[in-house]
Parts: sequence; structure tokens; C-alpha cells
Amino acid sequence: MVMALQIEPVVRAALLEDFGRGGDITSEATIPAESTASAALIARDHGVVAGIEVARTAFRLVDSSIEFTALISDGDDVAPGTEIARMSGPARSLLTAERTALNFISHLSGVATATANIARAIAHTSARVCCTRKTTPGLRALEKYAVRAGGGINHRFGLDDAVLIKDNHIAVAGGIKSALGAARARVGHMVKIEIEVDTLDQLREVLEVGADAVLLDNMVPTVLAQAVELVDGRAITEASGRISIEQAREVAEAGVDLISSGWLTHSSPILDIGLDIQIEGAN
Repeated sequence: MVMALQIEPVVRAALLEDFGRGGDITSEATIPAESTASAALIARDHGVVAGIEVARTAFRLVDSSIEFTALISDGDDVAPGTEIARMSGPARSLLTAERTALNFISHLSGVATATANIARAIAHTSARVCCTRKTTPGLRALEKYAVRAGGGINHRFGLDDAVLIKDNHIAVAGGIKSALGAARARVGHMVKIEIEVDTLDQLREVLEVGADAVLLDNMVPTVLAQAVELVDGRAITEASGRISIEQAREVAEAGVDLISSGWLTHSSPILDIGLDIQIEGAN
């Protein structure tokens, strides 16, 4: 679960962006201040939900008197028409919070849904799907949470929690052995070291020195299978490189431990979720 301490600043910033200088002038001009209403967040498509607490926070920050009741949990599958949550309170406040709440829950549910689709495609293997640092600025913790809600796991959260030596690092450091040697001399015993390779020859060079994990970048499944055989359990194997849902099954069947995908967080389509509102006392 993402903590409220992580959620609130992001949601508050989004609401302030939406409020602008004058607040919700449409609702204030058209809705009597005393009007109350009930509303529901409703799925318009099949998918996996994530971000219910984020939506709750949007309504709470706008108006603490809004009652918000979640009807399902993050990670649950939904079909069109599924009620995700119900709200009640001042009509103006419900309408003011609506778009921010929907923006968050639709996006995060889209991330969870895409992750779940890959997780299902590779469920017959031992491979796991994970995300990357290719996240929306400011939303990393939430998007990585959504990946977990969809059945995936997280890669590193930032530059400070693991060493990932990529091709540009190798080029500047003077080669694979130089880069790995420098990393081992610099970091503590609790820090994992992963290195990216593009070819089997590079992989052989890595295995001579040793690494905790190898990132097998843009390799076709037949080459991935050879790479897994070469590693022979001496390091975690991670396949990466624009791997789609359609390709994930064959990549996983090559025997890799992980499939990492940046598009899960930066390009997943939203899950269509709407808000239906009813003014209390209306027929």
C-alpha cells in the first residue's frame, strides 16, 4: 500500500493545478451551495483497478465532509458497470474533485491492467514482469504501486538504491570489466549490481567478473535462451527492450527471471472509469 504521506502531496499539487487562481467557477456559478448529491465511480471497461485511496484523497482534500466508501480493493478485476466506490456530500465539492480523482484512478488502473495482462501471459513460466524508472515525473511511487497491484514487481525506485551499469556507463568507464570493478570498489555489500549487455560476447565478459544481475537488452528469444544457458543461475536474468504483451510469452519461455517494461508506466492506456452523480431528491 502506498502511504497517505506519499499520496497527499501529489494529489494536493494536482488539485491546485486544477483550481488555478479562481477555483471551480463553473460549479460555483451553476450549483446552489446547499445542494447535496451522491455519486459513484464506475468502470466503463474490463481491467484491474488501482488508486482507490488516491481518489479518496482527492475528494477528502476538496471537502472533508464527503463520505467515500470503497466497494472493491486495488488489484480487483472489474467489468463494465462495476461500482468501484460511492461518495456523498456537497454537490459542488463532488464535482470539483471529480476530474482529479478520475485522472489518477484511470491512469493507475491502466498501469495495473497492462501489468496484469503481461502477468497472465507469462503465468505458466517462472518469469516475473517488472517496471523501470520510465515513470511520469512526480508519480513514480504511485505508478510503481499500480504495477504491484497488477501482479508485477518493482525495479529500483531511483538512482540511489541499486547500481545499473548501462551501455553509456560502460563506454565512459572504459569497458565492462572496468565498470564492474569500479562499482564493486565503490558500493557497500548491501547494494546489488546489474549490468546491461547487448551480445553474448559481452555476457561472457560479465560472467568472468561477476554481477548480481544482467540486463539482456533487445535480444530475440532464441538468443535469450542461449544467454540463460550461459548464465546458468549465476546471476538474475532480465530481458528488456520494448517487449509487448504479444511478445512477453515467448520471451518468458526463453527462461529469463524478469521481463522489464518501461511502457507499463509511461504509455499504458487508461482504464475508462467514470463518475455518475445524482442530486439528492431528484427523480
